[in-house]
Amino acid sequence: MMVLDAQDSVKRGTRGNCAAMQKDTKMHQYTATVRWERKGVAFTDRKYPRAHVWRFDGGLEIPGSSSPLVVREPLSDPRAVDPEEALVASASSCHMLFFLDFASRNGLVVDSYQDEAVASMGTDGTGKVYVAKIELKPKVEFEGRTPSDNELAELHHRSHEACFIANSLKSEVTVTPA
Repeated sequence: MMVLDAQDSVKRGTRGNCAAMQKDTKMHQYTATVRWERKGVAFTDRKYPRAHVWRFDGGLEIPGSSSPLVVREPLSDPRAVDPEEALVASASSCHMLFFLDFASRNGLVVDSYQDEAVASMGTDGTGKVYVAKIELKPKVEFEGRTPSDNELAELHHRSHEACFIANSLKSEVTVTPA
């Protein structure tokens, strides 16, 4: 397992050190529209539904809700994506996309990549609840040449260092290749 602390890496000045990538992305903006409607139900009793919709610039709509672990059913929709799931998926997806790029640049052919990522909640020093840790557990299958353990660890390390999402979090992010 590699423990990669976003804040420690930022302090060391090692995160996202690809100048061309920083130049190309520093002015990008990303948008999402989040829409919730009361639809006539009572509100001040706090028994309103938490289901809502996320809309993205490509037109995709995703059902969103509070986590049923935070707000019980039926006020939450367990079939919808909750913010905590979206955060862990974002961190995993970002890491994977950089991993695929770096593997391809190293002449490796990736056949599949699956990550059973987990986010764990905790409390900070002031008692605020937050996503304290995200553990990525990628399982990667290669065609042809398989990287050594050291090369695989370096690919994951580089991917973590470059990941915009990991660079944005105060949470600990770990990578434990399967």
